[in-house]
Amino acid sequence: MSEKTIAAISTAQGEGGIGVIRISGENALEIADKIFKNINNKKITEMKGYTAAFGKICHNCEEIDEAVALVFRAPHSYTGEDVVELSCHGGIYLTKQVLRAALSAGAYPAQAGEFTKRAFLNGKIDLTEAEAVIDLISAKSKSAARAALFVKDGALRRKIDGVKNDLLSITAHLSAWADYPEEDISEVTDDMIIDACKSSILTLEKLLSSYDSGQAVKQGIDTVIAGKPNVGKSTLMNLLSGCEKSIVTDIPGTTRDIVEDTVLVGDVILRLSDTAGLRETEDAVEKIGVDRARKRLSQCGLLLAVFDNSRELDGEDRVLLDSAKDVPSIAIINKTDLEQRLDISYISNNISKIVYISAVNGEGHEELVKAVEEIAGTASLNPSEGILSNERQRLAVSNALSSVEEAQNALSLGMTFDAVTVSLEDAISELLELTGEKASDEVIDRVFHNFCVGK
Repeated sequence: MSEKTIAAISTAQGEGGIGVIRISGENALEIADKIFKNINNKKITEMKGYTAAFGKICHNCEEIDEAVALVFRAPHSYTGEDVVELSCHGGIYLTKQVLRAALSAGAYPAQAGEFTKRAFLNGKIDLTEAEAVIDLISAKSKSAARAALFVKDGALRRKIDGVKNDLLSITAHLSAWADYPEEDISEVTDDMIIDACKSSILTLEKLLSSYDSGQAVKQGIDTVIAGKPNVGKSTLMNLLSGCEKSIVTDIPGTTRDIVEDTVLVGDVILRLSDTAGLRETEDAVEKIGVDRARKRLSQCGLLLAVFDNSRELDGEDRVLLDSAKDVPSIAIINKTDLEQRLDISYISNNISKIVYISAVNGEGHEELVKAVEEIAGTASLNPSEGILSNERQRLAVSNALSSVEEAQNALSLGMTFDAVTVSLEDAISELLELTGEKASDEVIDRVFHNFCVGK
């Protein structure tokens, strides 16, 4: 346990029903006793864990507010230390006054993520579970919240532990068999090593394959709405946004700059960009918008290519279709309420996913949601299996996979078991760093640097 007892406001600062000030450390109960006066005159140091008391917060002989004190005794708390949470009326002034009282009573200001860092250092959670806490706080969709919650509950750790334990078992057997030939230790065979490697490779590859889908759930997808002027791009933008984000007129070139918004389509976050209509123009301002649109199109994670069902394809449409080959794309056939003149077969030869809509009356929205979820890979994503949530985790798994493959290759080339063991130990080391069991102070500090104060 850390010697310092820390305190911080754990709720968002602003007006609200309650504000929570968390105190954690060896002297948490004693510090709370100095500022909290129980209406029953019972001291917090006398209270059992998982119990609450009603009273008042006092500082310098002055009552600050009514409050509820929740007591958690070590090791059965979030941090693994003695913890007291004081719930007062929400508000910037009151919560700061209660925090000030706790600091005056002997607590130290908590650093960003220090409560969760202590939970990690005290063995309450591993590093992947700690990272899931911030993912849970920042989740913007149901899928993102569920994915973070499963990781927080240990889904990823259990999967990594399974691989790690298999590799540890085979390396320990290899070492014992090689170092103690006089002992009655069963021989390690090539098949035993191959089986362990194959099983590990399968699990690690599956984790890596779900990474992009996991990022789509967590971060969202940079999405560009593109097409000729007046095909319905801005109307589609407004439909997805649920408000008038883009100006809609019959005048070509109305949208000159990129209009942006973040929307939830099904359970996928799309960072939308409504671009200027792609066409050759002599208007200097519109031309800048068109150039920006083309640049954004080449860098996006998803293209919603919009076409007018009532107009024949022309050269500008074909240029857009050609661009669609380089990025994940959905063809949006708008104005399906009008007579069809569009060559659908030509579009389908370039973009496999086609959705028919009428942006004006909202028809086709469900089909669009389904197409987006299929493109993002979220339709087949199972968060309960545990997913990688950031680049640190992805890199560790990728390095571990490479090391296991190296061990397998070394075995197939007839190299000694010593060479195989070195590669397997490298893989184990990467997995230990992933969970934080062997992570450097720099890695740990980098993880918790992204946390807010109070968590």
